[in-house]
Amino acid sequence: MDIGMVGMAVMGSNLALNMADHGFKVACYNYTPDLTEKFIAKNPHQNLKGFFDLKNFVEAIDRPRKIMFMIMAGDPVDSMIEKLIPLLDEGDIILDGGNSFFEDTRRRHDLLKSKGINYFGVGISGGESGARNGPCIMPGGDANAYEKIRSIYEAIAAKVDNDPCCAYIGTDGAGHYVKMVHNGIEYADMQLIAESYLLLKYVAGLDNKKISSTFNEWNEGELKSFLIGITAKIFSEDDEDGGQIIDKIVDSAGQKGTGRWTSIQAMKQGVNTSIMTAACNARVMSNLINERKNFSSNLPLKIKNISDENFVESVRRSLYVGKIAAYSQGFALYKSASEVFNWNLNFGKIAAIFRAGCIIQAEFLNKITESFQNDPQLENLMQDQFFFDKIKNNLDDLRKVVSLAIQNGIAIPALANALEYIDAMRSERLGANLIQAQRDYFGAHTFKRIDKEGTFHHNW
Repeated sequence: MDIGMVGMAVMGSNLALNMADHGFKVACYNYTPDLTEKFIAKNPHQNLKGFFDLKNFVEAIDRPRKIMFMIMAGDPVDSMIEKLIPLLDEGDIILDGGNSFFEDTRRRHDLLKSKGINYFGVGISGGESGARNGPCIMPGGDANAYEKIRSIYEAIAAKVDNDPCCAYIGTDGAGHYVKMVHNGIEYADMQLIAESYLLLKYVAGLDNKKISSTFNEWNEGELKSFLIGITAKIFSEDDEDGGQIIDKIVDSAGQKGTGRWTSIQAMKQGVNTSIMTAACNARVMSNLINERKNFSSNLPLKIKNISDENFVESVRRSLYVGKIAAYSQGFALYKSASEVFNWNLNFGKIAAIFRAGCIIQAEFLNKITESFQNDPQLENLMQDQFFFDKIKNNLDDLRKVVSLAIQNGIAIPALANALEYIDAMRSERLGANLIQAQRDYFGAHTFKRIDKEGTFHHNW
């Protein structure tokens, strides 16, 4: 067999089918045999073979063995590694395609390297459909070992103009780190869209059908993306019991943790990802259903509809500017990580592989790719002339929209943080001189002066 797949749930089974359809022989294994049995019975394919004994599974794979995990992150990954180590030979390759925390991946990489085994953290984005038809793939590990798996991953990945949405990211945990931040950007993108929906529905007074057509129109222009496209479809979906499905869904959103990881890691690295953090907090607030209901009954909102025909266009422009700010934060975090972990990340290539197969795929990413091709050392995406001009031309719309939302009591944390991020970047004074003076006053933390070199303390 060309490759082994451990984990035959939704993602693993669909990736196995994708590989088999591209001519690769896939050995299939699951720690509970029932999933393997059902998968093979449902999908008779000459390139798929089920195994129920781990030793037989390993021995069936051509050397150097390539074994991919699509299993739950955390202890299950460590447990499977422990079981495999005695069965593997020097030069074999383990590929973790789950959403593992990148620091765990770095630890596992070092452990297996000491035993002569290659370990990859492989970011996979695109969900069930992407896994089956072409995902975005972000492998991180040994560059030489990647050549042993390149043909498989590039064959099954999504394509843009025949270019695979798969690229070697960097050493040890780089692949999982890039996927983590991808998900952080995804959180921000989804929250920005959700806030735009609130503005269209409760300020502009649009019904669901009109919101659907509005998102369809937006999807024909510069906002064209997977998320805008599915949003248009969601608002057009009728419920068999009457009404529309969107109005039947409880106003509460879940999260699996990757967005939160991004926010925490950004804090550690000293990078502002306020829009992603706002998106995480918005999901936290959405789960306080009873508290919100009680508070709302005692302090109800009084929303005023606006008849300004240009308001919908202002929301569109605001969403685009918010998107620029969110991606700027994400790529600033990539830049920091590249330096902190010595990964030498190719930012243009990362943007390029995000153009298809993944959740944040968008036309917008073509411009990001061009930005980093023009200037690989670009400090912040907002400094690129194209994005700078977009912000300059649309910033008044964002300010107008945020102001109206605040006046009406509509919570728009992502859009508000996008505006604050841009305003902070354009401000020569942020009041930090006062904060540093306070720190020196109560803790003798010292300060620097604008008129003299050196570090100073004042006897307050």
